[in-house]
Amino acid sequence: MYRQNFEYCVSGSTSGPGLSEARFLELSGRLAASLAEINGGSRAEVQAILDDVTSSTGLEGLEPVAERYAESFDDVIVLGTGGSSLGGRTLCSLASVSTVSGPDAQPIQPRLHFMDNVDPAGFDALFRSVAPGRTGFLVISKSGGTLETLAQFIYCFDVFRNALGESAAVRHFMSICEPGPRPLRYISERHGIDVLDHPLGLGGRFSAFSITGMLPAMIVGLDAEGVRQGARDVLFETASGAAPEDIPAVAGAAINIGLSLDAGVTQTVVMPYLDGLANFGKWYRQLWAESLGKDGRGTTPIDALGTVDQHSQLQLYLEGPRDKFFTIIGAETSGRGQAIPADLVDGTDLDYLSGKRLGDLLRAEEAATAGVLAENGCPVRTLSIPRLEERAVGALMMHFMLETILAADLLDVSPFGQPAVERGKILARTYLAAGKDI
Repeated sequence: MYRQNFEYCVSGSTSGPGLSEARFLELSGRLAASLAEINGGSRAEVQAILDDVTSSTGLEGLEPVAERYAESFDDVIVLGTGGSSLGGRTLCSLASVSTVSGPDAQPIQPRLHFMDNVDPAGFDALFRSVAPGRTGFLVISKSGGTLETLAQFIYCFDVFRNALGESAAVRHFMSICEPGPRPLRYISERHGIDVLDHPLGLGGRFSAFSITGMLPAMIVGLDAEGVRQGARDVLFETASGAAPEDIPAVAGAAINIGLSLDAGVTQTVVMPYLDGLANFGKWYRQLWAESLGKDGRGTTPIDALGTVDQHSQLQLYLEGPRDKFFTIIGAETSGRGQAIPADLVDGTDLDYLSGKRLGDLLRAEEAATAGVLAENGCPVRTLSIPRLEERAVGALMMHFMLETILAADLLDVSPFGQPAVERGKILARTYLAAGKDI
């Protein structure tokens, strides 16, 4: 479902930092044991990720929920933060371009709003733009105790029970959290709000193929099984018996970490060239940062979007510090879009645009950015998909999940959990409990 090219990351291919072939093979070889564990199912946290992807069941139970939300509501507000939001948001970005372009364009129905923050101004503005009787909520918290999500939930439920009456408002809400005694489950059940189970032991940032990503995707009409099929395609390749260095996720992890350890590359930039992947970099940013940033290790992820960030960040990339590794993601867009008529460019220095299409320009910009980065000594790889659709996005997401887990193994850190974040949560609760102005 995608091709990976990392020739501009190898020593001698650019004037800047690069990884020797021997070092690449050595690091890839070190991951043979990790591959065996992943394919053998001996790592519980990894298996929790793969279970949703490889299971032949699970989506059927979500179909009635998705259909009810699609039929009953014009707007659906997803309450959650971090992994409870970013996976679904990334997938639903695909719907935003697949349903509103082309000759038979239709707006997304219902409209999804992912509310990550707790800024009251954001909620007040959103509530002014939706009709309470036609608005539904999905409340997602893996632990069922995420402070921000609980506050969002309580705030929104109070607003809507005042607007609709409590007996009517409960039909506009649904909660998702792990089984067991949890605040979100307790509050929901006390008021008669349905609760769906989040898979046990599955970390939020690895949960895009579970209910947290699949249900929002299904509500906006995406092919959730297609997403999972793309993920399975990547898993099958991982278990194909190929040499470790020939498996794309292994190669990506070896290059990332090798450049960090050997060449002082401390930042990794992911730059898709497709509007349907506009949120992909944000999803990747959390995945990479929270999984690897431990014990003084890891590299800093940066999300960018072509062609937009050619005009905001490329100057720094080309002439700033040589401390970045670049991943350019694109699709075969050549020949797509309406042709630029010759008469509108006649007499200008834009004759080269005559007869070309926006897809031709996008593809040319993508290739030019990769080329100029390489010319300036910046290690850059490209990932190319045939076209942007559900299977391709599922494949890319699984690739980066596996690449992140394998990178963590090379750094000798656990990719699961985020212990440093917990201190901030404790302090926030302490400040609130103190009952004083901050």
